[in-house]
Amino acid sequence: MDIKIYNTLTEKKELLIPLTPGVITLYVCGITVYDLCHIGHARSMVAFDMVVRYLRWLGYRVIYVRNITDVDDKIIRRANELGEDSTALSERFIDVMHQDEKALDLLSPDIEPRATEYMTEIVAMIEQLITKQHAYVADNGDVCFEVRHFPEYGKLSNRNIDELRVGERVVINEGKRDPLDFVLWKLSKPGEPHWSSPWGEGRPGWHIECSAMSTKCLGNHFDIHGGGMDLKFPHHENEIAQSEAATGEHFANIWMHAGLLQVNGEKMSKSLGNFFTIQDVLSQHSSEVLRFFMLSSQYRKPLNYSETMLAQAHSALETLYIALRGLDATGAIYHEGYITRFTEVMNDDFNTPEALAVLFELARDINIEKAVDFDSAEILAATLRYLANSLGLLASSAETFLQGHGADAALIENLLQKREEARAAKNWKESDRIRDELQVMGIVIEDSIQGTRWRRK
Repeated sequence: MDIKIYNTLTEKKELLIPLTPGVITLYVCGITVYDLCHIGHARSMVAFDMVVRYLRWLGYRVIYVRNITDVDDKIIRRANELGEDSTALSERFIDVMHQDEKALDLLSPDIEPRATEYMTEIVAMIEQLITKQHAYVADNGDVCFEVRHFPEYGKLSNRNIDELRVGERVVINEGKRDPLDFVLWKLSKPGEPHWSSPWGEGRPGWHIECSAMSTKCLGNHFDIHGGGMDLKFPHHENEIAQSEAATGEHFANIWMHAGLLQVNGEKMSKSLGNFFTIQDVLSQHSSEVLRFFMLSSQYRKPLNYSETMLAQAHSALETLYIALRGLDATGAIYHEGYITRFTEVMNDDFNTPEALAVLFELARDINIEKAVDFDSAEILAATLRYLANSLGLLASSAETFLQGHGADAALIENLLQKREEARAAKNWKESDRIRDELQVMGIVIEDSIQGTRWRRK
């Protein structure tokens, strides 16, 4: 079945046609490690984790590359603020980032290049650009890319080069020939991290790092390049310019951008007091609830974060797990009709909201079939888990999700046992009293022909 992906470069949905049949090469811009990862990072992380999981579920071999920017002006500034060595600081935050990724149940990239490990490739690409007269050594000793020597500059962000002005994301440098030119190699100041180059001791600019790492890992021309919408300009625009100018080849066939996340309708900011790290959120909510919330909006749409939305995500997941409760969902016989409908919407630019709608229809039919045809219900349950797993959902048992890991589990079980004894003795007053006590504790009791079960509200 054909897969269509919205290509930011062409501003339309296009068929995914891998350069190598059956193999998809994907490069995603990762984190600049100078602080804790926040929920804005989680949005992009979960979006591309979903893409990789789904493509592999379809049977593709996905070569997933996600870089780490471990040398950057932000890292150096933060290290200076803390009185810490910049390398030690980046290593510390890389460790925390990996802990966050594990807590979010993210797939590890197949290759995780670090900028500091690719200096040879970075220097070689800059030399190519100088040789081809796309770059020059500025008056201050930095090496800069000459934007006006790349006629297609602006094709990703749909900007006219003559209309671009020096703005927030364009750094003024007196050594540049044009304010739009950007730094490829920056001479280091005393005490800053540095590497040898033909132009002196220095470090790479942010943009050239990704071009060198992506082409080294995946080749000059690969299938998909991804990242957050905030990277579209100038980072990805500059990546295209310098990569295609250096290699003479088309860079990436499809550009995917994850939508930005707001908090209660506002841009996330420490000054506004609405800045949440991944650790903050996961201390209050399960990673699966956060993932469900992220997938409830299509990956390239803006997403508004709020406690209300997370509560709704928890309730929705609860509905799906309740449908699975009491059923064997491990079978290998599936309902083909639901699989077809699910893949149709997912193959249309990873339309996860519509895919989740299919899962809820499945849950509804499971609940109907439980009372009519138990075998049919188990086939539907297996289908539900099979489809949800392609998105990284419903990996837990129903009991684990619904009952949680509270320290009061033994007390709850003891109260339920006493309630059963009261019911057996027809002591309805005591039975009701215990039910009320459990309700105060936030426990919902479900009596059925299969027995009594409980779950947390």
